[in-house]
Amino acid sequence: MMLDICLVSDGLIPALESLDKQLLLEVNGSDSLYLDRVAHKLTNALAWIPFYISLFYVVLKNNDSFRKILLVLGAASVCVLLAGMVDDMIVKPTVARWRPTHDPEIGPLVDVVDGYRGGKYGFFSAHAANTFSIAIFFCWMVRSRLLSLAMIIWSFTNCWTRLYLGVHYPGDILVGLIWGTIVGSFAYFLFYRLTRRINQGRHLISLQYTSTGYQHADCDIPVAVLVFTLLIILIISCIL
Repeated sequence: MMLDICLVSDGLIPALESLDKQLLLEVNGSDSLYLDRVAHKLTNALAWIPFYISLFYVVLKNNDSFRKILLVLGAASVCVLLAGMVDDMIVKPTVARWRPTHDPEIGPLVDVVDGYRGGKYGFFSAHAANTFSIAIFFCWMVRSRLLSLAMIIWSFTNCWTRLYLGVHYPGDILVGLIWGTIVGSFAYFLFYRLTRRINQGRHLISLQYTSTGYQHADCDIPVAVLVFTLLIILIISCIL
């Protein structure tokens, strides 16, 4: 029985790795210099600063105590620490799986944009884990369908750039999304436990609010900022 499991494992893992590489080469790069510029700009964390600020504004506007605001920021920090730092400091050096751009087997086949290759190891994607953990945390905390959709689009956009630029395999992205889901849900669980007493007696029954007390009008702001950011990057990429 153990021998059969080992044989299946020995055959399955190389097959999955081969599939991962084939899928990456299908979605990596293009003949469009315009898309190259778009992906390169979207993968830069600086491009999303207005979006982060808009999310912070929603938190400030819809929480009436300094303690609760600090707890939101603390939970978001937990997302970043567990999703990104655990990956970069523990998982990547331990697993030591080459990024596609550094992989001796397919590295020469990967379409590199502006010389960007990332670090040596890529399992799993910190971009996917970080963005999706924050997205999941806000989905649980705010409970706005429109904002939740925007958060998921934001995370998936970051994931697409990593594939397009050839710095992650699809498997890296998938595991990053799974880990991000776990971390984001865990951060919300901690946040909920710590704020349960603060929220007692606060029941807002109105179409103006989400089920957790966030104003829909305020939640629309990050959505607008996300759309505006995407449009600006699409326009700038035509020029620069």
